[in-house]
Amino acid sequence: MKHVLVFDVNETLLDMSALDPHFQRVFGDASVRVEWFQTMLQSAFLTTITGPYKPFGDHFRAALAITALRRDLRVSPEDERAILAGVRTLPAHPDVRPALERLRGAGFRLAALTNSTAEVEEAQLRSADLADLFEKALSADTGKRLKPAPEAYANAARELGVPNKEIRMVAAHVWDVQGAMRAGCAAAFVERPGAVWNPLLDRPDIVEPDIGAIAEQVIAIDR
Repeated sequence: MKHVLVFDVNETLLDMSALDPHFQRVFGDASVRVEWFQTMLQSAFLTTITGPYKPFGDHFRAALAITALRRDLRVSPEDERAILAGVRTLPAHPDVRPALERLRGAGFRLAALTNSTAEVEEAQLRSADLADLFEKALSADTGKRLKPAPEAYANAARELGVPNKEIRMVAAHVWDVQGAMRAGCAAAFVERPGAVWNPLLDRPDIVEPDIGAIAEQVIAIDR
C-alpha cells in the first residue's frame, strides 16, 4: 500500500543544532539546547495528558525559563526572542530535500505534521526551502491535542482525506513514532545521532539513520 507520508518537522527535517550559538552565548554551554528541548517536550506532554491545553510556543518559553532557573540565571527578553526567532529559521538537514524530491518523484503524497503552530511551521518550511514539497503543512495545534495524542494523527488523516492506516509517520522521536503506531498508522523511525529506540516498544518496519535511507525503504515497501 502506498501510504501518505507525514513528516515531523523539528529534529526530523530541521537541524536544531543551529540554535547552539544562542545557548553558548546565554548559558555558556551549547549542549544546554538539548536539555531545553527535552524540558519543553516534558511540559507539552504533561499538559496534553492532564490539561489544560497550551500552545507549543508557550512550552518553548516556559522550558527556557525553567532551564535558566536550574542554573540560577534569567534569560533576557532579547535572548528569548533571538532563540525563538532562530527556531523559525532552522536549516534542513542535508539529506532532507533530495530524499523528499525522490519520494515525490516516486508518486508519494507528502505532508508535514508538527506540534508547533501553523504560523511557525509555515515560516520554518519556507526558510528551509521545503515548503514546495509538501501537499499540506499540518499542525496539531489546530485540534488542540499535541502529538503523541492519538487525536493529532487522526486529525491529520482527516485533513488528508485518508484513514489512519494509510498514513506513514516519519519522525526522529520515539514518542512520535509510537504515538502514530498506537493510533493505527504505519511509521518510520529516523535514527539521527542520539535518537535511540526504546526496547520496551514494538519497532516500526522501517528504521534508518537518515531520510535518504528512509526514502529508499519506503519506495521498496510501500510502492
